Amino acid sequence: MAGKRPLKTLERILSKAGVCSRTEAKRLIEAGRVSLNGRIVTSPDQWLDPGRDVVSLDGHPVKRGRRLYLLLYKPTGYITTRLDPQGRKTVYDLIGGVDAWVFPVGRLDQDTSGLLILTNDTAFAERMTNPEFKVPKTYLVKTTPRLDDGQLGRLREGLELKDGPTRPAEVKRLRDSGNHTFFEITITEGRNRQVRRMMEAIGATTLKLVRTAIGDIRIDSLTIGSHRELTPEEIRTLSMSRSND
Repeated sequence: MAGKRPLKTLERILSKAGVCSRTEAKRLIEAGRVSLNGRIVTSPDQWLDPGRDVVSLDGHPVKRGRRLYLLLYKPTGYITTRLDPQGRKTVYDLIGGVDAWVFPVGRLDQDTSGLLILTNDTAFAERMTNPEFKVPKTYLVKTTPRLDDGQLGRLREGLELKDGPTRPAEVKRLRDSGNHTFFEITITEGRNRQVRRMMEAIGATTLKLVRTAIGDIRIDSLTIGSHRELTPEEIRTLSMSRSND
């Protein structure tokens, strides 16, 4: 019906407000810490009207906080989850001074370093990770053995992985040293360990992998382990970012 306001679930409201993740929201609700119009609700799937109903956490009304967009230079040895049962270091150990809940936009595996965006803007994150928008990501790669032009050509053309063919990649050889090749590759997908699996498909082993750019945003002077807020212009650029292929 025209003019009807969309309903949302209670856990989604908490997540959209930037209070916590949907998983954490579910725990808070089931623990009886969330109320709807003054009454405790313990079902995360409770529907409500965001324009009319009042949601409170521990007695305090939930309001949408400031949108936060962080650019982190992740070192190797860190994982991108908030908590790890194995006690490994996480990227949250590097942003201890940030008092708002943020989550990683995509992932970098433990052995990969480079740029990682963290935000509490779920719509922005969904767009950045949606393969339809083809947001380019650039990596510096060191492989063994030395790669020939045919192997690099396969990356440019796209190759077959277990989860389907890859899109053509932009590849630039930087230099060869002994039994190693250093090159830059730009992809427009975000599959799990994609670059490493592409190297395996051409018979190479990845010795070093650094994400140096997301869209037009590059590492530049950002030091490893540090982070900064994205500028409004960078946020606009990333929001409009799309590969030309």
